[in-house]
Amino acid sequence: MAILPITIYGDKILRKTAKPINTVDDEIITIIQNMFLTMRNANGIGLAGNQVGLDKQIFVIDVSPVEEYEHIKPIVMINPKIIKQSDEKIIMEEGCLSLPELRVDIERAENIIVKYLSPAEQEEEIEASGLFARVILHEYDHLIGKMIPDRVNDEERKKMQDLLMLISDREVECEYPITDKKEFIA
Repeated sequence: MAILPITIYGDKILRKTAKPINTVDDEIITIIQNMFLTMRNANGIGLAGNQVGLDKQIFVIDVSPVEEYEHIKPIVMINPKIIKQSDEKIIMEEGCLSLPELRVDIERAENIIVKYLSPAEQEEEIEASGLFARVILHEYDHLIGKMIPDRVNDEERKKMQDLLMLISDREVECEYPITDKKEFIA
């Protein structure tokens, strides 16, 4: 297993819509293992495929280190689809491994239903709420090319502009490996 470098704001792959996974083979299983290792090494609770340079619809989540979520087992979602989102919204501070040092209040649905494939290629459907739902929605955003700056108003986005430039220029402190300065959005 290997810790992978994390793509950060400015890397083109973070703005692409990820492609579906057709078959879960040994390569995908190895990637899943590496993604969990990479996420935990960075003290994260969610990580999408494009955050490690993989243009595939997959993410891993482990919210069990968070108080009140210890009972939720680590999960892998392949080709996820958000089926339903509650009208009830909550605002919570979010961070992102691809946006080191940035923390912003984001409004998201309190409850969701999501369909996905498991690594055993079984179709699953679960209901999630609170932080668990928020992490699923955050990682799903990555798969459709969205990031935290897309979820805030213009005023908030202007406030974070300097930090976003520092992140894309790799001029922020990072406790985990990140990609080299290379592929940026024009």
